[in-house]
Amino acid sequence: MSRHVLILVENLPVPFDRRVWQESRALVEAGYAVTVVCPMGTHAQESDVTLEGVHVLRYPLDPAQGGVLGFVREYAVAMFHTSRLALRVARARKVDVVQACNPPDLLFLVALLLRPRGARFVFDHHDLVPELFLSRFAGGGRALYWVTRLLERLTFACADGVIATNESYRAVATGRGGVDPSRVTVVRSGPDLSRFVQFPPDPRLRRGKRFLAAYLGVMGPQDGVDYALRALYALKNDLGRTDLHCVFMGAGDVQQQMIALSRDLGLDDMVEFTGRVPDEFVQRCLSTADVCLSPDPKNPLNDVSTMNKVLEYMAMSCPIVSFDLAEARVSAGGAAVYATPNDVTDFAARIDELLRDEEVRREMGRRGRERIERELSWNRSREALIGFYDALFELDR
Repeated sequence: MSRHVLILVENLPVPFDRRVWQESRALVEAGYAVTVVCPMGTHAQESDVTLEGVHVLRYPLDPAQGGVLGFVREYAVAMFHTSRLALRVARARKVDVVQACNPPDLLFLVALLLRPRGARFVFDHHDLVPELFLSRFAGGGRALYWVTRLLERLTFACADGVIATNESYRAVATGRGGVDPSRVTVVRSGPDLSRFVQFPPDPRLRRGKRFLAAYLGVMGPQDGVDYALRALYALKNDLGRTDLHCVFMGAGDVQQQMIALSRDLGLDDMVEFTGRVPDEFVQRCLSTADVCLSPDPKNPLNDVSTMNKVLEYMAMSCPIVSFDLAEARVSAGGAAVYATPNDVTDFAARIDELLRDEEVRREMGRRGRERIERELSWNRSREALIGFYDALFELDR
């Protein structure tokens, strides 16, 4: 029988968590059996379903509301259901590996439940949770920071192997995590190029304007959509640019707040929020966009995190405006222009700069796509993932 990998993820439902979905499919294609335990979502309501060979078990979960206590409630419910379903899976078939994808850094407890049954534990390190809470709760984040540092250290200590999303995260694992470097493998969240195909530009998306800007991604407190909106306000009112329409694709905790902020800033004639959209719309929009926005502000989390949207913009040959973050430069290189961190006026100026030079935009887009094809596509990451698992089981395929 093929080796059985149980993947635990709480942050998003599968297949909408792109990284987990890509990992799951890659493992199935390599001959592993894969079961995923995750929450339900608006468009993922089935509790037990098999998708492209991946067995997915989902549980009901309401997103956190009301600050820290909201997260305590959310994680308590998630841990109950995840433990229940993991034990159910283990009773039906032996689990060889539990792969836990954070946040939260609590899922190692579920892995420990299955360790007496022979399951190994792999930590797929998606987010720096201590920095996430420090960035999200500026007023009271310090105490949470040290609690989450402890949980992170326990997670690393229990792991038989660690998958890091970039070299910065690998340094965290081997540094404050105390993990032997030989047990840490970098598997970047690269775009699947079969999902990012150029379409003919769709002028209707510009809503009668000359230029189109686009944002694609989650809308959480740390994702900087508010920075993008304030930059668009500066672009319109300080630089006098009224020939730009901007589409924000995605959803998240602060989506409704961002819609309200857009109205308060008087951007109704310039900004459109679509919510989550199908891949076909994403491809049409990014094929039409003149510039793409990555407004994540500089903070302890964002500075060392790889932003999926940056890689996806590059896969679609889009020039990017980003704040000057360490990992943004590692990913995008010459495919982006970089604004002074957290300075919305400079972010607006960089947008204006790109819109004024079509040749520069075209060259940046070409560089980005070339870099994805050469180094950063999911095909490259897939090889690293399968190599990690083969080494874990000491297999010679």
